[in-house]
Amino acid sequence: MSTKLFKTRGIVLKSVKYGETSLIVTIYTELFGLQSYLVNGVRTATGRSSGKANLFQPAALLDLVVYHQDGRSLNRIKEFQWGHLYEHIFQDVTKNAVALFIVELLTHSLKQPEENHPLFQFTEDCLLHLDQATPGITANLSLFFALHLTHFFGVSPRMGETAEESLYFDLIDSLITNTPPLHENYLEGKKASICAELLKTRQPEELEEIKMNQEMRRQLLQHMEYYFIQHVQDFRPLKSLSVLSAVLQ
Repeated sequence: MSTKLFKTRGIVLKSVKYGETSLIVTIYTELFGLQSYLVNGVRTATGRSSGKANLFQPAALLDLVVYHQDGRSLNRIKEFQWGHLYEHIFQDVTKNAVALFIVELLTHSLKQPEENHPLFQFTEDCLLHLDQATPGITANLSLFFALHLTHFFGVSPRMGETAEESLYFDLIDSLITNTPPLHENYLEGKKASICAELLKTRQPEELEEIKMNQEMRRQLLQHMEYYFIQHVQDFRPLKSLSVLSAVLQ
């Protein structure tokens, strides 16, 4: 089977050092989904990163020319450049924590190296909005991303017949309704109503209007981690969650 060259956009998920001057990078690509690439010559012989290695920070948006062969676990990158150079994400502590959460949540949810253009576009759009977001939007974007990400893996919470005054979010049966579940794994009251509101939100700009305090946000993020563990096969706990919970206001 021949190896061909392709142009694709990519979102960097992870990079690890390889040999003296190389990196192995995990990238979510628009054309091929989750892929691993060997990138030569981006570190000096002393093991230090060169300027080129900065392009492979988690959450970086790149334009790539890649060698691709179906079924191959490790391909190579021929050319790479910034697809979009952030103004704030790599410098702002809070925005960087949100970006790392987005990247880790996506990484733990992906299982197969398959193309999913809507998922790529959704993730890229959230990162671009995050870079320019106000503090209010930044604070709510991680929950917005988590709840809407469920749609792409077929585990999005369903909205039953609901009246706002008494909502329950069943974390096991993926249902938001006015009827309390027969088990204990559910959210109720304001927690459930915020999740319902976030699910109805279509654009990050609308997140400014959703008000909650730091403790509510922290608890909801923990509940969403539990939700993914229940509904996404082999989902692992999120290392970025503790940092994110600490910096969000």
